[in-house]
Amino acid sequence: MEHAFSVEMKSKAYIKNISISNEAHDRVLFEGSLGELTKISIAEGDVLEIIGVNGTLRVDLSEEQLSEVLEAHRGLILSSPVGE
Repeated sequence: MEHAFSVEMKSKAYIKNISISNEAHDRVLFEGSLGELTKISIAEGDVLEIIGVNGTLRVDLSEEQLSEVLEAHRGLILSSPVGE
């Protein structure tokens, strides 16, 4: 199973390092596929690390923040009417 990702920044000013084509507009779009996932972990304290066969995605996100999102998501799933 492929796992895709995308990142859209509002301005190039927020990019630390990137290669941009000559067709770039004010916004910057990152798109790709990590491929088959091999590992998901919290690394270096507050970094969610998703490793796939095609690359690694790292997001500055604490275990507590991730837990809050997952709990809220579970609540939405449990409160959704059957069939939706």
